Amino acid sequence: MYSYNILVVDDEKEITDAIEVYLKNQNYNVFKAYDGIEALDIFNKEKIHLVLMDIMMPRLDGTGATIKIRQTSTVPIIMLSAKSEDMDKIWGLNIGADDYITKPFNPMELLARVNSNLRRYTSYSAETIIQQNIIRIGGIELNDDTKEIVVDGELIKITPLEYRILYLLMSNPGKVFSIEEIYEKVWNEPAYNPDTVTVHIRRIREKIEINPKEPKYLKVVWGIGYKFDKQERT
Repeated sequence: MYSYNILVVDDEKEITDAIEVYLKNQNYNVFKAYDGIEALDIFNKEKIHLVLMDIMMPRLDGTGATIKIRQTSTVPIIMLSAKSEDMDKIWGLNIGADDYITKPFNPMELLARVNSNLRRYTSYSAETIIQQNIIRIGGIELNDDTKEIVVDGELIKITPLEYRILYLLMSNPGKVFSIEEIYEKVWNEPAYNPDTVTVHIRRIREKIEINPKEPKYLKVVWGIGYKFDKQERT
């Protein structure tokens, strides 16, 4: 399973250490911060996929840090607080938090909230991210360093030719390639047998699509070719 990066922000070291143990047992990578300023510094330097944010902290509290993060990112933010009043929950959600959990919390509930928010974010995110050697479109992530494809958090098995086809299409989201173009660019030779592209496209769909017959990502443009959909917001 692909290992996501989670930022845990709380001024109580015992709490951050305990959460770190729970998350690492689930194969998550953990970054820890003890106030909002330190959290923003880590968030801006690392690729963070989810934030667990305490509300009451020194220097910059959780609400201020959440507002700052929401100016540039849509990653899930789960608020942590010892308070349980409805107004605190409403305030946290209004400033951009996705979820709320009250301390002291059950570790299983915390993990369930983390898993749920990550699954929803990776499955339905409309972001297309091309950064360094990683391309992410919706719930599909391609890592050109490791030559791996991750679908909704799960590493899939893929052949070298299937990988090269996906790399071509995902690195040009929305662009339509004819079957002949795909063959020539992937096989690096004239399109002597372009029909083989269709076979590989079908196999790729079976691996990355929930319903290969109604693909969300790898779409045909009738009479022209194929494209990897941008997953634009509606």
